[in-house]
Amino acid sequence: MKNNIDLQDKTILITGAAGFIGANLTLRLLQSVQPVKLIGIDNMNDYYDVSLKKYRLRQIEDLAQSVSGTFQFVEASISDKAVVQVLFQIYKPDIVVNLAAQAGVRYSITNPDVYIESNLDGFYNILEACRHSYDNGQKGVEHLVYASSSSVYGSNKKVPYSTEDKVDNPVSLYAATKKSNELFAHAYSKLYNIPSTGLRFFTVYGPAGRPDMAYFGFTDKLRRGEKIQIFNYGNCKRDFTYIDDIVEGVFRVMQRAPERLNGEDGLPLPPYAVYNIGNNHPENLLEFVDILQQELIRAGVLPETYNFEAHKELVPMQPGDVPVTYADTSALERDFDFKPGTSLREGLKKFAEWYREFYGE
Repeated sequence: MKNNIDLQDKTILITGAAGFIGANLTLRLLQSVQPVKLIGIDNMNDYYDVSLKKYRLRQIEDLAQSVSGTFQFVEASISDKAVVQVLFQIYKPDIVVNLAAQAGVRYSITNPDVYIESNLDGFYNILEACRHSYDNGQKGVEHLVYASSSSVYGSNKKVPYSTEDKVDNPVSLYAATKKSNELFAHAYSKLYNIPSTGLRFFTVYGPAGRPDMAYFGFTDKLRRGEKIQIFNYGNCKRDFTYIDDIVEGVFRVMQRAPERLNGEDGLPLPPYAVYNIGNNHPENLLEFVDILQQELIRAGVLPETYNFEAHKELVPMQPGDVPVTYADTSALERDFDFKPGTSLREGLKKFAEWYREFYGE
């Protein structure tokens, strides 16, 4: 399969542009594609420390000034339909990358409303805007790429998880909203011939990541001398995927939209695809914590004499969690000649060095 989209000279809308993946993708596009016009939208909510989102935005704005790409930022929510409509009318994006979402499994148990608002209403607004981008014979959106999640695999027992597997057993509202995104996208691809690709991300981590993720939260607690809780008594495995690998995957996928083809009945086949982006190598949580502590000491975040055993607590499984995540990435390798390859130690080393620099002593 060959690329069918040249990103040069394109207008690209990135939702969730101040988020972890959105900001890193924006930086990658500014570095790799010239000229390019990037429109970022983010509601800058306080689900986690807003100063991190502002830090990421400053990095983007600094880079945008030094390269020939342009970056326009809009602080607003995609759940505001009027805002989304105006964005599409003004900028007429060629490519849309929808990364705006309320993330987190546990938060969805206590705060369901924000998941419906952002992940369902917001995504619906994006799909409607893509649909109407073709009105009156306009060229419209060439490719919609959107974030799904490994959470859609729910209580599936078969590993590694393949995009061919049935995903009808979500164990959290977050997972259900992400599965809904895939269903919405399929319907819109079929009805309105919108080329769309969903990406199931597996446990994304790295510098300036999300503080609600285990590696970041553990680091914060250890630094404060608090205990960290390791769920399912440490018998969990996660397919940790370093941010640069995620961004490389998204970057490649953006350049190849599913083809618009007609079936035997003469009607359009949905130009629709879904891929896993994971490391294809699940790590045991206890081993992960061990590597994290070594790298935090090496980076000087924690003292060499730190007593980890006194700060570790093994606890039962949390509601909404699953014991293992493990990505089958064969389709990604086949279609895009790409397989994430950053080792956990290498990724945590970069995180620890960033953490030391960002938070200081």
